This record gives sequence, structure tokens and C-alpha cells, in this order.
Amino acid sequence: MNSSSTTDPSPLKNTCSAFAGSRRIAGGELAEVVTKVKAVIERTDWAGEPVLIFDDWTSETIDVDFQGSMTQVLEGLPKSADEADSGGKLAVRDQPGPGRPKLGVVGREVTLLPRHWDWLSRQPGGASVTLRKLVEAAKRSGAGEDRARVARESAYRFMVAVAGDLVGFEEATRVLFGKKPDRFPEFENLVSDWPADVRTHLRQLIKSVTEAEAGAQDA
Repeated sequence: MNSSSTTDPSPLKNTCSAFAGSRRIAGGELAEVVTKVKAVIERTDWAGEPVLIFDDWTSETIDVDFQGSMTQVLEGLPKSADEADSGGKLAVRDQPGPGRPKLGVVGREVTLLPRHWDWLSRQPGGASVTLRKLVEAAKRSGAGEDRARVARESAYRFMVAVAGDLVGFEEATRVLFGKKPDRFPEFENLVSDWPADVRTHLRQLIKSVTEAEAGAQDA
């Protein structure tokens, strides 16, 4: 599954949910979900509905090839979150540069003005150490806002995939990305007529949004 670059203790990480249309047919870790889905779609009474498997944290879809035996299907799954970027395809990573292979240091070009280089050269440890410290500090200071953004985008991504043609979609989207901290009772009213499994899954995603936004305010 695709993992966000932000660090977050959300229980939705490392799990996924499978939907056939608006019905949730499986949930849990990827291998568990895939096993259940394959059993469902191979039933003689299966109507042939397309199945979407969502990463529970990002709501990105996970591509799975259900052809072949269960063993073959499971062997074809990504073995880790890093391997599931871009819809289950192995992501190409930068190779560690020379000098500090155990730390996985990656060499890239950084373009700065002369005064910036002058300032960096005067810092303890030099430019590289200072830049790493600045990056880590920026990540910590913006972690709450990053989590909130990822959570809102996840809820929206799921809504587009399964509820884009439902009544109230546009209004619910505006509320989701609105600025009012107490806006989610209104959101709940707007989606009250949506299919039960969709609403239940959205509640989990919205809970992540509210928790992340609260954390960003407290930071």
C-alpha cells in the first residue's frame, strides 16, 4: 500500500478496504483482504461488479491481479509499503550515494544564492549537516498540518471513487475542505442518504481528519 511521507500513528495505516460498488466486502491487512475478495469474486453467484481496494490511510487504490491460484495472487502482492507506490508497482528509489552507505545518503544538486552558501559554510558541521537539521525541523513543525492535509485528501479521494455521482457530493466536498472546525455535523447530514457502508467508511476517514486538525492546532 502507498504510505504517506508524514509520520502518523493512525490505526488506518497498514490496512485496506475492498468495495464492490458501494458495498464493503472485506477489510484488514492486504493479504487478508485479497484472500477474501478472491473467494467472493470466484463464487458462482458473483455479479461481476468491479472491486476497488483502498489503502485505508491514503484512499489510493491498490492494483491486484486476481488471475491464477490464491498462492500466485498472494506472491504477486507488494511485500512492503514502499513497493506499493503507483498502484502496487515497485517504486524506483534513489540509490545511496558514496561516502555514507549505511545512512543511505543521497547526493543531489542544491541551488542557492552565494549569501546562502556563505551562511551554511559558517555553521557547525558545514552545509550538509545544517541542511539536514533544517529539513528535520521543518518536518516537525509542519507535521500536524501535513497529517491534516493527507487525511482530507484521503477522504476526498474515497468520495470521488465511490460517491462522485451521489446527491450532495459537491456540497459535502466543500464542507470537507472548509475552514469551520465544527463543520462535520453538517457533513454527516449531507451524506446521510448515501449507502451505509460508504457512510461508515467515511466516518473513519473523517475521524482521522478531525484528529489531525486538532493535533495541528495544538502544535
